[in-house]
Amino acid sequence: MGKLIYAANVSLDGYLEDKDGSFDWSVPDDEVHAFWNEHERGIGTSLYGRRMYETMRVWEDDDWLESEPAVVHDYAQIWRAGDKVVYSATLASVSTARTRIERRFDPEAVRRLKEASGADLSIGGAAIGAEAFRHGLVDECVLLLCPVLVGGGKPALPRGVRLDLALLDHRRFDNGVLYVRHAVRGPAA
Repeated sequence: MGKLIYAANVSLDGYLEDKDGSFDWSVPDDEVHAFWNEHERGIGTSLYGRRMYETMRVWEDDDWLESEPAVVHDYAQIWRAGDKVVYSATLASVSTARTRIERRFDPEAVRRLKEASGADLSIGGAAIGAEAFRHGLVDECVLLLCPVLVGGGKPALPRGVRLDLALLDHRRFDNGVLYVRHAVRGPAA
């Protein structure tokens, strides 16, 4: 059975994007990129909302990669090798390999996917991540806290959900980014 892992780059004040929709403050350096590469190697299937998928599909294209460092090329290969599920009622088709569309988020289908998986699953995107948290599907939360305050925007974690967490791992990167990994123990008592 695979674990469902919510993973994100987050501002120190808790946002995925600033109020203008920008996340340029979270672009990883080589050390952080290498960390994400190792994390993603253990993921068999990635679950995305439409906007996150549209952001991530750039990894399918080789054109922009030509002048990028090896760590970026490595991530592209890792991303391409994984299966992807996009939850969208509006997306007409997908433009990446190993990708399928689901028209709605079905918690029971995600539970079955976890049970049948021999590898961990990742979920990315604020709205779809919030749904997974609300339905008790998230097993672990991996956050890279970026040393920036953005003052508002898209929250990384769902509002109105309280869960007990257990710290599993942490690390400080040379650029000031902090990695924290928590297990979800369940609803707070």
